[in-house]
Amino acid sequence: MNPIRIALVDDHVLFRKGMAALLSEEGKVKVVFEAGSGLELLEKLVLDQPDLVLMDLEMPGMDGLEATQKIKQLYPDLKVIVITMHESDRFISKLMEAGASAYLLKNSDMGEAVAAIESVMETGFYFSERVSQAMLAALVHKNRIQPTFSKVDPLTEREIEVLKRVCEEKNSEEIGEELFISPRTVEGYRRKLLEKTGAKNLAGLVVYAIKHGHYLVPE
Repeated sequence: MNPIRIALVDDHVLFRKGMAALLSEEGKVKVVFEAGSGLELLEKLVLDQPDLVLMDLEMPGMDGLEATQKIKQLYPDLKVIVITMHESDRFISKLMEAGASAYLLKNSDMGEAVAAIESVMETGFYFSERVSQAMLAALVHKNRIQPTFSKVDPLTEREIEVLKRVCEEKNSEEIGEELFISPRTVEGYRRKLLEKTGAKNLAGLVVYAIKHGHYLVPE
């Protein structure tokens, strides 16, 4: 298998260089370029589009949230993992709606970082047990954050079946096998779910599913 091509974006040079070196040692990923800001990233994306962007949340000029929004406008299929030192749940809704596929803490170990990268490439999202599930639970049970989704038509029973399996991080082939439909049909359901919910990507679908009671966050 070819390594996953990654762009690494962080305004702290030492952290960025260290992260690039550690990722390169894993063999499963290849850092194709680095950037020190969201604006520099957008300039480099014109010349080379990686598979995934691993990006700091807090940067001068254009932060990770704004950069994610710009990326999803210009390159809808480009996947973004946001990394940060902050565990505050107030970021999760905005990031998921903006189109981020995962939210990682900078003190995560390299094994989790690689697992997140592989999961995002395979399923479209990654929610760490330590951070994201806690924040998603707060989103649902404490109502401290109210995500804004477009008004939707009621989902069909089949769409809900597909949505639940998306939340379980199953790919199209696995969902197809369980529901006795083709992977191409599953992809059609995924697209329809995105249209109906107004979510930017599969991570946004998971937030929608939890908020609307279609999926329960594991304790």
